[in-house]
Amino acid sequence: MKLERTKEYHFGWLAMVPLLDVVFILIFFLVLGSNFILQPGIAVNVPLSRFTLAPQANPQIISITGGAAPIIYFRDQKISLEQLGALLDSTKTEGRPIIIKADRLTPYAMVIAVTNAALEHGVTSVSLATTPPR
Repeated sequence: MKLERTKEYHFGWLAMVPLLDVVFILIFFLVLGSNFILQPGIAVNVPLSRFTLAPQANPQIISITGGAAPIIYFRDQKISLEQLGALLDSTKTEGRPIIIKADRLTPYAMVIAVTNAALEHGVTSVSLATTPPR
């Protein structure tokens, strides 16, 4: 005697499980990956400007903090203005542009001194970072 099932099972939904896994992983990387794009350097409050710089290809960033005694950071290391020239000499063969991220409260003379140091040591492209107004 042959027994027959009264309820039929359809296992087609099992093919959807790997597809859903791939979709959730893609969503995970797209949503979380966009939040982790960071600019190298020290966090400074740069001035506002309606005219912003176009994205630079592989720039080197010099950050200058504000306040009574501004501090210069190059490659996330605290340096003096005298040390900056030697570091720029060692990296000028790379031909990378320099972006100066100076805080709003940084004395203008310090920004010009850093710009002059970069230009004196053979850097051909020096730009000042700003943020667009909201």
